[in-house]
Amino acid sequence: MVISSAFAQSAAAAGPESSLLSFLPLILMFGVLYFLAIRPQMKRQKEHKTMVESLQKGDEVVAAGGLAGRIAKINDAYITLEIAELGDKTVDVVVQRAAVQTVLPKGSLKDIR
Repeated sequence: MVISSAFAQSAAAAGPESSLLSFLPLILMFGVLYFLAIRPQMKRQKEHKTMVESLQKGDEVVAAGGLAGRIAKINDAYITLEIAELGDKTVDVVVQRAAVQTVLPKGSLKDIR
């Protein structure tokens, strides 16, 4: 009887520690997930937001569908891209500001066209 009660006391004492140790791999996996996936994605979103906010008339950009053009007009939510020149007229397309993926260096569209 004395031996069995000693085992019972040691098992009860190790209970909270063993449950904490069983959550340790889960906590470590969440930490790795945060540093490998969540944090870099938040950084990319922040960079994209600052890039979209800094757009100006005359910038050459590439939109989400691969559409390249020069910004002709800017509103709060939309921009007008000049994508082609036909004689004295231009072809303009309206896209959302958030659809802009990349700002090209000045003069890049002349190399493409």
